[in-house]
Amino acid sequence: MGSTTKNPVKFLKDVSTEMKRVTWPTKKELTKYTIVVSFTVIFIAIFFAIADYGIASLLNLITN
Repeated sequence: MGSTTKNPVKFLKDVSTEMKRVTWPTKKELTKYTIVVSFTVIFIAIFFAIADYGIASLLNLITN
């Protein structure tokens, strides 16, 4: 059976090696992704607000 604990120094070296392999987005890509995420969040928020209003109105019609 192997040990489940790892050497912290080796771990940090491995992390450093992996971080060098990462392909980071360019400023243009990051701006594009931020805009897409922002519009998606806004769209979903509006969708659920309308759905909530519709369901509340329907329940008010049924209960009154």
